[in-house]
Amino acid sequence: MMVSSRPSEVSTSAHERVYRTLRTRIMYGEIAPGQALTLRGIGREFGVSTTPARESVRRLVAEGALFLSSSGRVSTPELTNERIEELAALRALIEVELASRALPRAHMALIDRLQGINMTVAEMISKRDAVGYIRANLEFHRALYLRAQAPAMLAMAETVWLQMGPTMRALYGRLRRTEPPRNHKLIIAALKAGDEPGLRLAVRSDVTQGLRMLAG
Repeated sequence: MMVSSRPSEVSTSAHERVYRTLRTRIMYGEIAPGQALTLRGIGREFGVSTTPARESVRRLVAEGALFLSSSGRVSTPELTNERIEELAALRALIEVELASRALPRAHMALIDRLQGINMTVAEMISKRDAVGYIRANLEFHRALYLRAQAPAMLAMAETVWLQMGPTMRALYGRLRRTEPPRNHKLIIAALKAGDEPGLRLAVRSDVTQGLRMLAG
């Protein structure tokens, strides 16, 4: 005889599905800065009750991916110049360290993978696909940082990415890129050469230059 799932298990499963989908959308800039979300709208889209929708929103607010106003309005954050500068500084600290730790384990298989991802970045730029660009760009960084074998540090980096997703979408529209980031090529060249100072400089430049332009 089959045993049906208990309500709490179903609710947990629904909550996790809603949370992960919304988290991915926010990180990759699919939701604009300041865009409002409602529990009713989330529930309707995902076919869930208010409880898993509310729990997903609560987690995303705690991670800084969503903002909850005093009136109860939920939206993606609209970052101030000061906040952008702060998050750019965090990226520089965390991601430079992750890259440095990854360097001793950056074998040719990783370098080949990064070159392949960079081709996808170029393709997304040629298509003017902002979300695809952000997704491929973060995949480039994540592939490198996974080699650092520093999961707590990578989780911190992903939290920063999550807070910046909507703003990165706005930045992409302002930059009007026509070719892949030059610093990606410098990162790959430094990995090939085993050049730690060059790698640290290329990563720092890559994660801060565009954001500082936006803040300026």
